[in-house]
Amino acid sequence: MSLMWSVKVVGLGVVALSLSLELLGWVFGRCRRRRTLNKVLFFPSKVSCVEHLFSENSACSCFCPLPHGVETSFSCLLRHILSASSSLDLCVFSFSNMDMSRAVLLLHSKGVTIRVLSDKDYSAITGSQIGVLRKAGVCVRCDAGSVHMHHKFAVVDGRLLITGSLNWTLTAVQSNMENIIITEEAKLVQPFIKEFNQIWALNDPALSYKR
Repeated sequence: MSLMWSVKVVGLGVVALSLSLELLGWVFGRCRRRRTLNKVLFFPSKVSCVEHLFSENSACSCFCPLPHGVETSFSCLLRHILSASSSLDLCVFSFSNMDMSRAVLLLHSKGVTIRVLSDKDYSAITGSQIGVLRKAGVCVRCDAGSVHMHHKFAVVDGRLLITGSLNWTLTAVQSNMENIIITEEAKLVQPFIKEFNQIWALNDPALSYKR
């Protein structure tokens, strides 16, 4: 009897351990899913100083009259753009915001691989930052299709999608009612990566030389 009882106890222990491991796996899986970033930002954004995002020391040294240490939709957007450590693919219709251009140039100076797609007509307007990026050595292509390249999205490190109605302009940030979605959901990120690569390939300058 004692042997049979011992076998039963061991069996129940194994079952209990198996169930505990399954429960732990489920809990950890839920925690991982909760950590997936999903954020919505609305504009126009409150105006505040963003110098601290570009330099660790600027929080103490900036004496501009704008509010400091205030989290806004724009500062949150800049933080996610500046979080890029390996790559930034940017596809935007109109790009004239100097702080956003500054963020791209800072990433470029740190060795982040950057590809920029923009509309051929709007890249030539006064105030466009596309020429500034080109002069700095950022790889830029302008869509030469018969319709406007009206996308507004960025993919950070191949894992984070930033998309919405917002053009990268001062007017859009400070004066328009706009929206931005920031997400790490792979099912949403991957189609945008595919779309970017397709437009990028279609506007390869080498193709125009072959024609």
